[in-house]
Amino acid sequence: MADPSFEWDENKNIINKRKHKVSFEEAQLAFVDPDRIIAIDIEHSKIEDRYYCFGKIDEEIITVRFTYRKNVIRIIGAGYWRKGKMIYEKENKIHR
Repeated sequence: MADPSFEWDENKNIINKRKHKVSFEEAQLAFVDPDRIIAIDIEHSKIEDRYYCFGKIDEEIITVRFTYRKNVIRIIGAGYWRKGKMIYEKENKIHR
């Protein structure tokens, strides 16, 4: 399988870095985690299907919101959110 291709809106990337302290360049790394969780985003999937990727970068769990466009992963948002961490730990049966 080929490595996935990524794209994003650079203005959203700048806003995301300011607001959530994480860049979309960094967010790509969540997809490398072999234990990543992919879930459909039912709240924001009106026009196109949207998804969440919950993955580990270093020792932190990141949530990445994304969609697929022409076999490219388009990152929409990313951050280190408690809810994403809880889902990741539950699905991977990590006990704290």
